[in-house]
Amino acid sequence: MITATMARMRTTMTTSTDSAALYRLLTWLSPAYPVGAFSYSHGLETAVEAGLVRGREGVVSYVQTVLDHGAGHIDAALLVAAWRAAQADEPAVLDQVAQLAAAWRGTAETALETMQQGTSFTSITATAWPDAGFAGFAARHGRRLAHPVAFGAAAGFQRVPLLASVIAWLAAFAANLVSAGVRIVPLGQTDGQLATAALQPIVEAAAQAALAADLDDLGTASPMLDLLSMRHETQYTRLFRS
Repeated sequence: MITATMARMRTTMTTSTDSAALYRLLTWLSPAYPVGAFSYSHGLETAVEAGLVRGREGVVSYVQTVLDHGAGHIDAALLVAAWRAAQADEPAVLDQVAQLAAAWRGTAETALETMQQGTSFTSITATAWPDAGFAGFAARHGRRLAHPVAFGAAAGFQRVPLLASVIAWLAAFAANLVSAGVRIVPLGQTDGQLATAALQPIVEAAAQAALAADLDDLGTASPMLDLLSMRHETQYTRLFRS
């Protein structure tokens, strides 16, 4: 009887913990979470303007490039590193990851994109989901943190599972770019969802790559993405901030 009771308690505790982690992920990555992600296209607006992206397949290809060779590849690895440092209670390592993330930006607009969202995420998360470790980390950086690092640290401090965290963050990142494509290509809502579905294996592969990444050896080369971002800075009419 005691053994059965303890088993039920363990099951209840595990379910409760998993539910709490899931709730955090759904909340932190919801379009309703006020980080301003909807206002960025990561250069996609210029790609559409230049005729380089047309239709659903073009949007999928663009997002895949970002995830495989661009900021998505780097940011996922930085998220993992921040999560691990937070979990291990290694503030010096966490600070190094934050500094690296702030420097690892190819253009002014991609820097604005990640830092503004990170600052917003940090501010609202520290207020709505208080945690002493995260608060100390935010205070050391004046709440100016790149989005993946702020997210990874928050997930690590609050013990949200790593694999779920990185997949969820990448899925939200990809979905936001698809949403931008829906608005500017334009695509219908069904095509937008088909694009998001097509990106699932790409997101999963990017997450696995991030888990295996070594920041000392990490690198990427996506000059066209950077050129599109730089051209967007002077684009005459724009809907997005990047």
